[in-house]
Amino acid sequence: MDDTELIQKLKSGDSAAFGILIKEYRKKVINTCFGFLKNTLDAEDAAQEVFLEVWYSVSGFRQDSSLGVWIYRIAVNKSLDQLRKMKRKKRMSMFKEMVGFTSNPEALSFPADSDPYSETEQNETTRILLNAIEKLPVSQKVAFTLHKYENISYVDIAKVMDITVPAVESLIHRAKMNLKKTLSLYYYGKV
Repeated sequence: MDDTELIQKLKSGDSAAFGILIKEYRKKVINTCFGFLKNTLDAEDAAQEVFLEVWYSVSGFRQDSSLGVWIYRIAVNKSLDQLRKMKRKKRMSMFKEMVGFTSNPEALSFPADSDPYSETEQNETTRILLNAIEKLPVSQKVAFTLHKYENISYVDIAKVMDITVPAVESLIHRAKMNLKKTLSLYYYGKV
């Protein structure tokens, strides 16, 4: 079934067509969300929100872009929304802890069978890279994540972000330069 036929069936409320859409885009949407959220469960939650948004808003889809680009745009927006919510929650939690609303010493303990030091060593490089990506400006992070994690073309990224292809090239170039600078400072103490 081609996108045009799928869209028409979705607009008519065909749940079988919705199942086809989910089957075709599920992994791509989860991977896109994971590229921003860095947590499988959070990515899966965001993906559910993406598909709900698609289901409820497909009637307004004007087909200015391809179905895939529209879904990626929703996935990026839902991921960024979830990141904002998580940051607010984290700030509020830190505030509560500072003023003494929570005092849970068990939150700092580790299960007896885990070795936090070896786990930290194993994940340090990945964490450093993810933290560096997290510090990028939002537009650079979106372009970089879509291109590097999802292998989306510059043309499609431009459509998702509603910018020009040269702007995408510039964002990705600046993201690489910022990452190089951040990682050089971390590893070598200089640029």
